[in-house]
Amino acid sequence: MKNIQLIISYRGTNYCGWQVQPNGVTVQEVIMRAIKDLTGEAVNLTGSGRTDAGVHALGQSANFFTASTIPPEGWYRALNTRLPADIRVIHSRECHPDFHSRYHAKGKSYLYKILASPVASPFLADLAFHVNRTLDWAAMEEAAASFLGEHDFTAFMASGSSIKTTIRTIFEISFSNNDDLWEMTFTGNGFLYNMVRIMAGTLYEVGYGRLKAQDIAAIIAGKDRSKAGITAPAHGLYLKEVYY
Repeated sequence: MKNIQLIISYRGTNYCGWQVQPNGVTVQEVIMRAIKDLTGEAVNLTGSGRTDAGVHALGQSANFFTASTIPPEGWYRALNTRLPADIRVIHSRECHPDFHSRYHAKGKSYLYKILASPVASPFLADLAFHVNRTLDWAAMEEAAASFLGEHDFTAFMASGSSIKTTIRTIFEISFSNNDDLWEMTFTGNGFLYNMVRIMAGTLYEVGYGRLKAQDIAAIIAGKDRSKAGITAPAHGLYLKEVYY
């Protein structure tokens, strides 16, 4: 049996997230169905983590075991012939039999897109969070510095998670823009449930003027979700890369 790793890019608009569930079509389900179409095998495709409904990915990592004779480097081409246009495997390789996409991940980076423009774009309606005014990006960058390092991020976690610890380390937060389309990239050793969307929403509140950059450290220390900002919409979020 070969252990095959896939790097996957997808537009999450039409899916109920990554993980198989009974309530709707998911990315994981569609890819497993494509593998079965190719080989007849009902494989267990293990992702690096879940993405919610509407969230996108530039570099989701997943692995599965197969007895197929398809060359490891050829899986991405073979699968793409059986996948819809909004899901693409961009790389495939054989990895060590012990490799696990989730448990061996050492970190991840996420991208959050905000379109700050008086008029929404019909081309970005499901790809970026639209706000109809200019934000104070300098204040947002100042606020972002408070997230860096190791902290207890309880205030930036949605309810419903059963994780063992809420302590995470943020290595870097960067900002870039192309005219009115802004991108915030968050890189860390791991993220809590909805953590990136809550951090992005909190930075948005700073840019809007509802919170001050100096408030962030106190919000982290207070561990109170109600003191942080909104949970930014799912459609602005992208899983950018998984690090091993």
